[in-house]
Amino acid sequence: MTEKLTYYFPELLKALSESGIMLLISTTTAVLIGLPVGTFIYLAGLNTSKKSRLLSVVLNAFVDIVRSFPFLLLVVALIPFTRSILGTAFGTYAASFPLSIVSIALYARLVEQVLLEVPAETIELAKALGSTKSQFIFRFLYVEARSGLVLTLTSVVISLVSYSTVMGVVGGGGIGDFAMRYGYQRYEYEVMYTAIMLMILFVSTIQFLGSRVAKKIDKKH
Repeated sequence: MTEKLTYYFPELLKALSESGIMLLISTTTAVLIGLPVGTFIYLAGLNTSKKSRLLSVVLNAFVDIVRSFPFLLLVVALIPFTRSILGTAFGTYAASFPLSIVSIALYARLVEQVLLEVPAETIELAKALGSTKSQFIFRFLYVEARSGLVLTLTSVVISLVSYSTVMGVVGGGGIGDFAMRYGYQRYEYEVMYTAIMLMILFVSTIQFLGSRVAKKIDKKH
């Protein structure tokens, strides 16, 4: 390790921990909220009731608006809302809020797309067996689509890594902010490229693990 990297090593560790916190919170939110939202949007397509369709329209509008919104502008636009909920719009945990909103929208849409690929035979079998709604979701839909759900979650996490690099604008910190502040702005290019290599390594590891898990649980293998 060179002298420059040794000097900035404590800040690098802090940045990595900040990135880890933001990714952990936003990924957990994607699973706990994005998965049910995407599932409901899918189920609403099978349900003809007006109530389901109305809620589906609202959820679809939320997903489409968030996905089409430039992320940096979304972070800024959510500052008053973030402050009203968390009491502050500054810091790592506050930065996790807009990141979580994006993760919900991204994963919800991908979940819907994965569930739309579930074979019609599986749906007919569930109906023929008289399964309840929860049984249909957990014993048929998710089991059939589990590999795709893991792969799409992997893609969402990788996207969140990219989004998290701009969270320095609200004091979120993270490895991207570290690369900009201590590398680019101070002309310490060795520090900047080290941070970039760490991000590439992290993304590659996520992709590798996600692909391995998806392949292992794939019913077709």
